[in-house]
Amino acid sequence: MPDVVRTRHGATVLMCAEDGPVIGDEQSAVDLIGTLWGQDVSWLVLPVARLAPEFLVLRTRVAGAVVQKFQQYGFGVVVLGDVSEQVAASTALRDFVFESNRGRQLWFVADEQELDARLAAA
Repeated sequence: MPDVVRTRHGATVLMCAEDGPVIGDEQSAVDLIGTLWGQDVSWLVLPVARLAPEFLVLRTRVAGAVVQKFQQYGFGVVVLGDVSEQVAASTALRDFVFESNRGRQLWFVADEQELDARLAAA
């Protein structure tokens, strides 16, 4: 299944497929951004399976670099899927997820129902 642009609750969202290229550094973020040229996408929804394992290990700084690149180009980022195991193993990641979910640029959601609830409330 390819990446698909959809409108959800008034927001134009790129729903990334689980089996697409791994997002694990700034270049992979730029490559994904390049596929959106000319489209009015406001949110990128990245399945956890699409992220490099290092993304959820904060000391690698992969998450910060990737998210910053997306935000520089004006995209909000949603990490879609279960990260509870990684969060339980890392106080720093737990705090990062908590603080991110309080904001308006990076969310961690368990499923599409939670995504829809967040977009509807935004």
